[in-house]
Amino acid sequence: MVMGAVMGRTRTRTRDPARKQRILEAAADLVAGHGYHAVSMADIGGAAGITGSGIYRHFESKSAVLVALFDRVIDGLLRDEERIVEEITDLRAALRRLIDGQVEFVVSDRELAQVYHNEIASLPEEDRRRLRRKQRRYLEEWVHLVDELRDDVTDTDARVLVHAAIGAIQSTLFHSVGLPEDQLRRRLTEAALAVLGCG
Repeated sequence: MVMGAVMGRTRTRTRDPARKQRILEAAADLVAGHGYHAVSMADIGGAAGITGSGIYRHFESKSAVLVALFDRVIDGLLRDEERIVEEITDLRAALRRLIDGQVEFVVSDRELAQVYHNEIASLPEEDRRRLRRKQRRYLEEWVHLVDELRDDVTDTDARVLVHAAIGAIQSTLFHSVGLPEDQLRRRLTEAALAVLGCG
């Protein structure tokens, strides 16, 4: 009886959340620098300070690492969005906060944002569709706010404007802008507000 209990305990593995975080951070850096297909699990493990096989205690495959990265990004944006909508009753101020959050993601997490744009097509189709659904959920609140703030646009117009505004913010991911971060944040915010016509 005692032996069975001991054996049961030895089969239980504790997954270290800090180690999982290190794996995700290492994967983001490596994939941003070399591309998804050029990076191996051993590369990610080495950068995270563990063996490549140790990653499999947390992730079943390389694509699962990428999915976890993208889930973390979109879930964070959705949480921020929900908090903004709940706490801010001024629609214009709420939209401005959403813009600020997207700008901050692009400026502060540039490499991860680049990975998302470049590598989402590398994911299994089911994961890709699920992440796209989350994206659409995130964008819907932007569309709703633009609809409320502008009487002169249809829902379809608002959707086009929102995609254009986010595209303007994310355009800096694909070239070197050469601006200090604070100035870049201001310019991207101005561009998004101009596109949405809600400045």
